[in-house]
Amino acid sequence: MIQLLKKINLFETLLESELGKIAKICRLEAAQKGAAIFKEGDAGDRCYIIMKGEVRISKFIPNIGEEALAVLKPGDYFGEMALIDNFPRSAHAIANSDVEMLGINKTELDKILIMDHELGYKLLWAFTKTLSKRLRETNEKMANFLAMTGGF
Repeated sequence: MIQLLKKINLFETLLESELGKIAKICRLEAAQKGAAIFKEGDAGDRCYIIMKGEVRISKFIPNIGEEALAVLKPGDYFGEMALIDNFPRSAHAIANSDVEMLGINKTELDKILIMDHELGYKLLWAFTKTLSKRLRETNEKMANFLAMTGGF
């Protein structure tokens, strides 16, 4: 499991001992193509790392339908906002194909981070970089959308 986690950019700065702590709380989960892994508005209690398959992150827009925000592939992770705040899910996560994932439960991760502040700092920094990158991508998509619609 540690060798798999080493390949995930979220964990690239972690030491082997730190990866071992994370590996102990990872749970293998699966979803069939088309299944909702979670829906917008659901309570968030875990994040996921894709091992096999693809996951589509999307929002449903009234009178328009589904708007895909991203299609994530092996090595990508999603749902990490649930590890940081206690707000409901901000989008849908749908299996774009049959998917195998590692799930990391917030409560179990919090227990580790209380005991190991250095690990917590490293993960928080990685989450911050991911959220910043995704916010920039969303801003760019919004700017393109507004340019196409004339700003309405």
